[in-house]
Amino acid sequence: MAALFTGLTSGIYSMFRMLRGLAMALVTVALAATAANAQQVGDGRQTAVVLSLDGIVGPATADYLIRGLAAAREQEAAVVVLRIDTPGGLDASMRDIIHAILASPVPVIAYVAPNGSRAASAGTYILYASHVAAMAPATNLGAATPISLGGSPSRPAEPASGKKPAPGGEDAAPPSPPKDAGESKAINDAVAYIRSLAALRGRNADWAEQAVRSAASLSAGEARAQNVIDLIADDLPDLLAKADGRSVKVGNNEVVLHTKGLRLLEREPDWRTRLLAVITNPNLALMLLMVGVYGLIFEFMSPGSLFPGILGAICLLIGLYALSALPLTYAGVALVLLGSALMVAEIFTPSVGILGVGGAISFVLGALLLVDTDMPAYEVSLPLVAGVAVASLGMTFLIGRLALRSRRAPIVSGVEALIGQRAKVLSWTGAQGYVAAAGERWRATGPTGLAAGDTAVIESAQGVTLRVRADAGAPPPRTPA
Repeated sequence: MAALFTGLTSGIYSMFRMLRGLAMALVTVALAATAANAQQVGDGRQTAVVLSLDGIVGPATADYLIRGLAAAREQEAAVVVLRIDTPGGLDASMRDIIHAILASPVPVIAYVAPNGSRAASAGTYILYASHVAAMAPATNLGAATPISLGGSPSRPAEPASGKKPAPGGEDAAPPSPPKDAGESKAINDAVAYIRSLAALRGRNADWAEQAVRSAASLSAGEARAQNVIDLIADDLPDLLAKADGRSVKVGNNEVVLHTKGLRLLEREPDWRTRLLAVITNPNLALMLLMVGVYGLIFEFMSPGSLFPGILGAICLLIGLYALSALPLTYAGVALVLLGSALMVAEIFTPSVGILGVGGAISFVLGALLLVDTDMPAYEVSLPLVAGVAVASLGMTFLIGRLALRSRRAPIVSGVEALIGQRAKVLSWTGAQGYVAAAGERWRATGPTGLAAGDTAVIESAQGVTLRVRADAGAPPPRTPA
């Protein structure tokens, strides 16, 4: 008994020591994680986060930059360097990026780089919105006319002397007048917007207006000479060295930048940004939408197959999400949804192709009007629309053909399928009795004289009662003596 008590006590003590060791290990890990986090925050103050705006400004770019600015704020970075090389992009995405820059507590240095890059159209607005604007040699900016609403940029007329106007100079010819009220409204709105950004940052507002009205452009040296940008830098270390000591306005406060010798932290686009960049292509979004519609159609045609329905639902949701991130027209969305609904309705209400053809026409018109922009990268491809139309019409004709074939085919199920079939008489009294047909026992009426074991032919059916006649190929019915 004493040995048992000693062993039990020793076991409990060993377990207690093991639990105490585990607890101490957990505390040590927690303290190390806290110290590492504190060290990371402390290092963040000596860090310049580098974000890249490379390519067209769209929903994916806006999402990447907004999340990058938020991460820099959480990390308490000293500055954010926004490296720009863009031909422009969507107005809505540009304004989202500018809102994030203006609200950022971390100063943003916009840097058009590397050599040969440009900050055209939307890139010019973003450059004006940043706390510090810089360019590398052999780069340019400008051409900020809003073409998504106003058509192609207005080109200034040649001066009477025949000499080409200097970009942004005093002898620059006035731009051609807007074509209509819509273009005038878009251009005036863009002018007011970029002038407000120029006034906020103390930059050349008059040239900014010319960049919008006349699509004017400047090289790096000209932009610096005309107070469009703040400095020219050869590379990132040179940029940080030249930006050191500058005073910028962050919110309502004046902040002096201490950027010399900061550690550069590149933040590349993650999988979410890359996925969003792929699916926000209008052509791919439209294809996902069609795959989703056809997947649901095949599931309705063959209930229980599961795979087409699951794949269709996933593609449909992804396609709708991608379209929701793009600048859409209400008419285009309504026509696309109407066309999809009509093509699905063709399955449930076969109209020999009328609903399907109408749905295909509505879908094609909606696809052409879907995206509200003239940016080539966001236009729906005409060959793709034609392919969708042909596929939709082919599906409609296939459904119509199957419906006609089904209508002409003989009935193989139900009570109507018994008409003309032979039945065996089970019992018969007078002009009624019971017969066996299709493996079931039926009440029947017919001529007198039938007897059990005779063969009869089914003429009609009323509810669960069959009307039969004597089988001509069978022996004549017996008559009572």
